[in-house]
Amino acid sequence: MTHQPDPVAPLHVALIEPEIPPNTGNIARLCGATFTPLHLVGRLGFRVDQQAVRRAGLDYWDDVEINYHRNFEALQQKLPVSRLVLIETSGETIHTQFRFQPLDCLVFDRETKGLPAELLSAHRDHCIRIHMPNPAIRSLNLSNAVAIVLYEALRQLSLPINPPSSQSSATS
Repeated sequence: MTHQPDPVAPLHVALIEPEIPPNTGNIARLCGATFTPLHLVGRLGFRVDQQAVRRAGLDYWDDVEINYHRNFEALQQKLPVSRLVLIETSGETIHTQFRFQPLDCLVFDRETKGLPAELLSAHRDHCIRIHMPNPAIRSLNLSNAVAIVLYEALRQLSLPINPPSSQSSATS
């Protein structure tokens, strides 16, 4: 079951053509845990039908607001008031120095390629990176990067991660 897009959710996460199922599964769990809509854009490198999801043990998949978009333009049409914040290793601003705003859509590239140059150029003012002190490491795992940036955005916006009455566990 997928939910209808919530264009007024506090934040959104978008994955452009994700390729690795476990990364997307981890990100979906993170989005479900933080009530953040997940947007899967373009061609996926895996199946997400009910049988594939069940076989992968993603018992929380139905609890996540997941939206599918044919392309980047379709994502923009569904979130017309959201500012698109692109996370890319070439971003000039470090994510902790960037000022997130309600309704931001955090956009992440596919695992094996960066975001298209024309997209980065069009959103240069909102292109950020995660600081990595070791220059020998070219990038972080996609699901780790999403967690780092999403939690920083939630922290800055002082948004509750879970309803106050719920009991939750940090790990499972």
